[in-house]
Amino acid sequence: MTYTLITANRNYSSWSLRPWLLMRALGIPFEDRLEPFTRPDNYEDFRRFSPTGQVPLLIDGERKVPDSLGIMLYLAERHPGVWPADEEARVFAQGAVAEMHGGFGHLRGDCTMNVGVRVRPKPMSEGLRRNVTRVREIFESGLDRFGGPWLAGAEFSAADAFYAPVAFRVRTYGLDVGRGQAWVEQVLAHPAMRQWEAEALAETWREESHEAELAAAGVITADYRH
Repeated sequence: MTYTLITANRNYSSWSLRPWLLMRALGIPFEDRLEPFTRPDNYEDFRRFSPTGQVPLLIDGERKVPDSLGIMLYLAERHPGVWPADEEARVFAQGAVAEMHGGFGHLRGDCTMNVGVRVRPKPMSEGLRRNVTRVREIFESGLDRFGGPWLAGAEFSAADAFYAPVAFRVRTYGLDVGRGQAWVEQVLAHPAMRQWEAEALAETWREESHEAELAAAGVITADYRH
């Protein structure tokens, strides 16, 4: 039976991007179902199909698997390639994924994901500066230790999928990730990322709270959305 993956708006939904990109990159087939954000709080709407009232959600037969990390762990038990085969690379990738899942609150809050725009950001808070510094360390460490072009070596893994929304943020806000920029360019050029971006640019709806977060982040210098 083919999986169904429920995601939200391409422009905004960083958590949706992670399992979507992983499954596309690894060739895991799924039915792609979009449930857009239509209001600041979508909990009641999403509760119709998701036990958490959130997306992403993976449906496998009668089983519902919520949360991007939960989905990746579920897929890792059923499909090769989610984690690197090399033990050291796997330990690195799993740690990096856990750190992204549980942290980087300033990066999320100060640099909201919006694929289709470019922003001249307001001055960094100390929290955001620390987050960006740590992202740069993760990128450079992975590339140096495992040889690239992906974060944990020669093959795309869950680590790349989990940091893919950061690549969009780096481009949108012009964040400095040092030598990690090589990985940013690598993942932005991935065919699945290019598909996600094309779909994001084609979206015509806007959600008020996400647009307000974007306006608070800095000055919009370009908007490529339809």
